[in-house]
Amino acid sequence: MTYARIEENRSHPRLPALLAAYHLANQAEKGVAVGAVADLPAVYRGEAEDPATAFAADTVLLVTAPGDEDPSGCVVLKAAGEGGAPEIKRLWVEPHTRRKGLARALMTEALRRAATSGAPAARLTVWSWRAEPLALYRALGFEAVDSWDERPDLVCLEKPLDVIERLTPDAVRAHAEAGLAALLVDAVDSGASVGFLAPLDAAEGAAWWSGVAEEAAAGVRDVWAARAPDGGLAGVVTLTRTGTANGRHRGEIARLLVHRSARGRGLGRRLLATVEAHAAATGLTLLVLDTQTDSPAERLYRAAGWTAAGTIPDFAADPGGTLRPTTLYYKRLG
Repeated sequence: MTYARIEENRSHPRLPALLAAYHLANQAEKGVAVGAVADLPAVYRGEAEDPATAFAADTVLLVTAPGDEDPSGCVVLKAAGEGGAPEIKRLWVEPHTRRKGLARALMTEALRRAATSGAPAARLTVWSWRAEPLALYRALGFEAVDSWDERPDLVCLEKPLDVIERLTPDAVRAHAEAGLAALLVDAVDSGASVGFLAPLDAAEGAAWWSGVAEEAAAGVRDVWAARAPDGGLAGVVTLTRTGTANGRHRGEIARLLVHRSARGRGLGRRLLATVEAHAAATGLTLLVLDTQTDSPAERLYRAAGWTAAGTIPDFAADPGGTLRPTTLYYKRLG
């Protein structure tokens, strides 16, 4: 299975045409259609003619559909002031490549980058008559807020962002009986093969995390958790290091868990990217993991550039006790 490719490049030769198409369509929707880029209002004309300059301080993402050579969509993540919320703008996918999830892929990556920057929220505006974009934004968790732009028919939306933090051993202990155990129980209840059979008792889950806290204190396992806007834990991932002298370049990712209430907004991908970045920064050059074959997690790993090394039949029982195959994955870093 192939996936859309997303790249950051405000100087891409296709970007002016994409932004021109966006602005021309937008003007037509507002009832002030123009025939050419030269007739656009100056600020919009500048974006279409020289996006590298217009968005010099911002993040510009482009998406290429599977099987295509050139990008057919774009989005801009505007730089935010200190402590502020960045704004997502100029989301555009060419009509002939719509209905392929490209707009969602662009939004998910923009939100991931906003969250990685430490922003408390992301915001955007959309015309009230644009039903499909509104439906996408609301599906991604955006909600209407008080307007910061008084133009008629313009809806202002904002989405609080999950914050990913590395947990100290004491923090793991503190969250073991509540948030972390709840994530493990939720994963087992939803059918994930994570080393436990259903039903998983919360106390057993808490005991497992207490053991993880000791491993973290010993320096052999690192833990990251995603804190939801309400303060609860929405996801977690761990990284273990090989103790053998000939394997110190290698790490293993385990227990990548996202609560069912937080799925569908790119949190698993952000957790994975966070642990990969830390592994590379601390000298690891190879990561490995295993996951149940044909599980939703496989789509995540493949989309993130992981390579399947092989499948082992009847490797582990699922929560219901049925033996399932497992696929081994690896990713080179650097």
